[in-house]
Amino acid sequence: MNEDMKFPSLEDIKAAHRRIQPFIHRTPIMKSEAINQIAGCEIFFKCENFQKVGAFKARGAANAVAKLTEEQKKNGVATHSSGNHAAALARAATVAGIKSYIVMPSNAPEIKKKAVKGYGGEIIECEPNLMARETTLQEVVKRTGATFIPPYDYMDVVEGQATCALEMWEEDIDFDVIMAPVGGGGLLGGTALVTKYISPQTKVIAGEPAGADDAFRSFQAKKLIPMEGPKTIADGLLTSLGNINFQIIMQFVDDILTVSEEEIIDAMRLVYERMKIVIEPSCAVPLAALLKHKERFKGQKVGIILSGGNVDLGKLPF
Repeated sequence: MNEDMKFPSLEDIKAAHRRIQPFIHRTPIMKSEAINQIAGCEIFFKCENFQKVGAFKARGAANAVAKLTEEQKKNGVATHSSGNHAAALARAATVAGIKSYIVMPSNAPEIKKKAVKGYGGEIIECEPNLMARETTLQEVVKRTGATFIPPYDYMDVVEGQATCALEMWEEDIDFDVIMAPVGGGGLLGGTALVTKYISPQTKVIAGEPAGADDAFRSFQAKKLIPMEGPKTIADGLLTSLGNINFQIIMQFVDDILTVSEEEIIDAMRLVYERMKIVIEPSCAVPLAALLKHKERFKGQKVGIILSGGNVDLGKLPF
């Protein structure tokens, strides 16, 4: 365990929240009596599916761009991402009046490429594997002098993602548990930090697909185990857990629960049917975990972060 790593403080997270105010929505918290009855507890859904770019990623990207020096801004920003971080960074850069270079795998969904272009990002395509993404990114950074903003394993991004849970705590709800999905771990890391600063007794529990369960296995083994060949409908959670986030999770997260593909689809459908809102599969994972382990949450107040709503409607699983 790296004892020297300095995590953002509560004051840092509050400062990030003030910094990104002009660039994000304060998303609503919604409830569903029908889902509460099924779950046997009181659930408060933090609807980041209504966030700018349709996902919580807008927070981390806005914070990272806002913290750049004037010198760094001149050459713009770069990243590699096939998903929501790509769109979030392109938008944050355009709003700040700087350039963004986004390395995307050639097989990235058209809807995601359109979003990046629409937000003013310049797409550089590469072969669909991590090595190609990283080498292409290095070439772009060398050519342009742009600052690399990683999708999740980056303190400024984690600090920005933490503002989501900060808003939940500002609602004066006495949460017994707060839940988030885990992929790269930026959202979970930020959520765990802010929750343990404000309410140490509140449990922080993650949901993860069984088909991409590197965070679960790393948590159990107490060492980082990279994911190989992940397979899940929850495409936002295919990435391996980042090192910074692993350190935060080992210190501040209480448990990680895994769920099957069927359980994810059932939870996703339940939200569509009962709440009439659009969520992407990754979003449904914490609710699926809660429904699988109802006895653990019985009668409690549970906050669940609905991480995003960028789903290809032509490929709905039901």
